Amino acid sequence: MQEIKCPRCGEVFQIDEAGYAAIVKQVRDREFQAELRTQEQRFASEKQAAVRLAEAAKDQQQAAAQAENARELAQLREKLSAAQAEKQLAVNEAVRKAEAQAADKDEQIRALQGKLEQEQMRHELQTQTALMERDAIIRQKEEQIAFYRDMKARLSTKMVGETLEQHCETEFNKVRALGFPNALFEKDNDARSGSKGDYIFRDFDENGMEYISIMFEMKNEMDETAVKHRNEDFFKKLDKDRSTKGCEYAVLVSMLEADNEYYNTGIVDVSHRYPKMYVIRPQFFIPLISLLRNAARNSLQYRQELAAIRNQNVDVEAFSSQLMDFKDKFSRNYELASRRFNEAVEEIDKTIAHLQKVKEALVSSERNLRLANDKAEDLTIKKLTRGNPTMTEKFREAGIEIK
Repeated sequence: MQEIKCPRCGEVFQIDEAGYAAIVKQVRDREFQAELRTQEQRFASEKQAAVRLAEAAKDQQQAAAQAENARELAQLREKLSAAQAEKQLAVNEAVRKAEAQAADKDEQIRALQGKLEQEQMRHELQTQTALMERDAIIRQKEEQIAFYRDMKARLSTKMVGETLEQHCETEFNKVRALGFPNALFEKDNDARSGSKGDYIFRDFDENGMEYISIMFEMKNEMDETAVKHRNEDFFKKLDKDRSTKGCEYAVLVSMLEADNEYYNTGIVDVSHRYPKMYVIRPQFFIPLISLLRNAARNSLQYRQELAAIRNQNVDVEAFSSQLMDFKDKFSRNYELASRRFNEAVEEIDKTIAHLQKVKEALVSSERNLRLANDKAEDLTIKKLTRGNPTMTEKFREAGIEIK
């Protein structure tokens, strides 16, 4: 028997071993149950805190990722819009300038066309005047023709040709000082190419620029000459001499075929056979030079203006080339920007994929917590004591039913 004092009333009473064991068992059962409930509550609290923390972290990461993605996309859109706007402005400005220059060129062309029409009218008047002068000269030179025919009968074949050349040179020298102050009329003595003409006429403007050149060939023969030549027998050689010496025109001053009315009518244009070639009688020597020289002088101004327009056209072509170069460079820059944009989008996709993996990890963590909770909910004394005979015996001693 053992004595036990009550802690409340202070009464002392005796209890045998069986009663003592029953009291100890009750105390142990209450402590075990209290401890078990405490552990379960703490586990549930920790589980709920972990779930709330995981959910909060997931929401925070998703919000941060969405905000960062939206900010980067907005920046990229702004940059792309600015680049497109800048490109459009540059193209519009280039088109405006090109249109303005084209309008200026059209105005210049119209003005030149007006001047050209006026010059053509003036040239026609000059031509008519020249024709009238030609008719007068023809009448005045008829006596000279008779004189030359009479003179041919008294000269040898060699002297006839030389006399015609001397006549042309004399006629030119009479009018050189007043009509051709800057011109050259000289004997062609250059036979390095194997052939040479008789005379070369060249005239120059005030700046010393040559604007006309004529290769002359003088041909004559006596009526008694056994072998008669025709004018066209000398066309090929004359054209070759003109080309070799760099002359623009070729003129055959001929007394051949004296009875041929085709050559007796005046200035004969044979450019259908050879380019810029004429056949004349001696009396048309000075008039032809005057006509060709005046026509060349009238066209000199247009040549200079056309040269200026060509230079301006070169400037327009240079501008067009620069514009195309700008477009090419801008296209390359746009392609680079587009490539960078695509790279940025790929990086965003990678980030989204990474966030998706984080999300899947969090979901997996939540699933593991749920499984742990399910296991905790399924926890029983029977499962705790399975394979543990000592704890099974203790529960049986305490009178706790194992379920």
